[in-house]
Amino acid sequence: MFRSSKPSSARFADRPEDFAKLGIQPGRIEAFEDGMRTQGGPGGYEWWYFDSHLSDGSSLVIVFFTKEMMNPGGKLAPLVTLSLDRPGQPTLFLETRVSPDAFSASRDRCDVRIGENTFCGDLHEYDIHFAHGEVSVDIKLTGQVPAWRPTSGHMFFGDHDEHVFAWLPSVPQGKVSLDLNIGGKKEHLEGVGYHDHNWGDVPMPKLINHWYWGRAQAGAYSIVASYIFAEKAYGGTGLPIFMLAKDGKVIADDHHKVRFHLEDEHMDEKSGKPVANVVVYEYEDGPERYRVSYRRSETIVNSQLIDRVSGFKRLLARPVGFNGSYLRFTGKVQLERFVNGELVEDVSDPGIWEMMYFGPVDPELASPGRTPVWGWRMPLCDRANLHGGKLGVTQFKDFAESSRRRIARDCCRGREDQFPACVRADQPVGTQDHAAACHN
Repeated sequence: MFRSSKPSSARFADRPEDFAKLGIQPGRIEAFEDGMRTQGGPGGYEWWYFDSHLSDGSSLVIVFFTKEMMNPGGKLAPLVTLSLDRPGQPTLFLETRVSPDAFSASRDRCDVRIGENTFCGDLHEYDIHFAHGEVSVDIKLTGQVPAWRPTSGHMFFGDHDEHVFAWLPSVPQGKVSLDLNIGGKKEHLEGVGYHDHNWGDVPMPKLINHWYWGRAQAGAYSIVASYIFAEKAYGGTGLPIFMLAKDGKVIADDHHKVRFHLEDEHMDEKSGKPVANVVVYEYEDGPERYRVSYRRSETIVNSQLIDRVSGFKRLLARPVGFNGSYLRFTGKVQLERFVNGELVEDVSDPGIWEMMYFGPVDPELASPGRTPVWGWRMPLCDRANLHGGKLGVTQFKDFAESSRRRIARDCCRGREDQFPACVRADQPVGTQDHAAACHN
């Protein structure tokens, strides 16, 4: 896989001096870590996230933000979002924004208030209240797996660790009991839930190109897994995250032992991003090997980040390539356990996972293990066909340059006869004749 020639400058903060600098301890998580970690104003963003799978087949996501995550340089601008997906019904999405004086958050523990909405807990038990118009929900989340983080939970970016993105899964898996009221119709539901906490100091697109993230329960196992791709400026480094617990005890979480790949990809028409029908994490530890497969059955959220930008910023966004997308999926999560190569356990349950792209698909940041069947890993003539034969001269020139002919050749050996003439001859792209040839 091609990587930027720049030395990697994105890493997990996992050295002894990192823990000392951060004021935290390896393997021990304290309540203040789920309290407010930024100042709220310019120079940072922060959010507290909750999701659940409920007994009636519904999925519920609630997020408390200090501000839009794409605008860490802005002032405190608190908001809360709710997304409820119920079988056979359209998604219910609600958003509440309040003035800064209606926001408060403790630094000692998770105790966040945004208007009348609250998110409070102690790393084990949490109470969440959301209200918007005729909709209200009261949630009790009780941890079944202890709070966990990948090493320190911090990822540093830059040759001198100038920037940070932090992640704390405060409740990797928990029992959910909630009361839902929609327009006077009251329901009590139970299910399985999750809570994490994120913060950082610069716009995420400056650090991260894209990520995959998911959590699930499969039989007696609890799973939290992610793969983060740093931007090219930080070496395009892949940062794998994996936690596997059984019966409430963490049994695997060494990111050095994780392999990640995608299967059965296709181009999503709305977002223009590659979507894998199967996302696979493999964890090998001596004679034991675990394979976790997220198998997509439905895309429940497909939102474009530009839709959250307004005014003058929106006018500037498209020309500079701001076309990020967020997709959330549901489906079956399968866990297979092998001992000395023999399958000894195979369990599965419903799960939620997501894919976040902060900008254009970058051919230099292809996911490890990606099968060369589409997109930048196609011969250029196939890529032109993917666009219905309407790839313009300028678009083709940009694509050909970014694709690095060497990648195309390496990934498509045996099909050289199908390369456009300009690529076979390694000629410069830029004339009408070359562009026309690549449509044939």
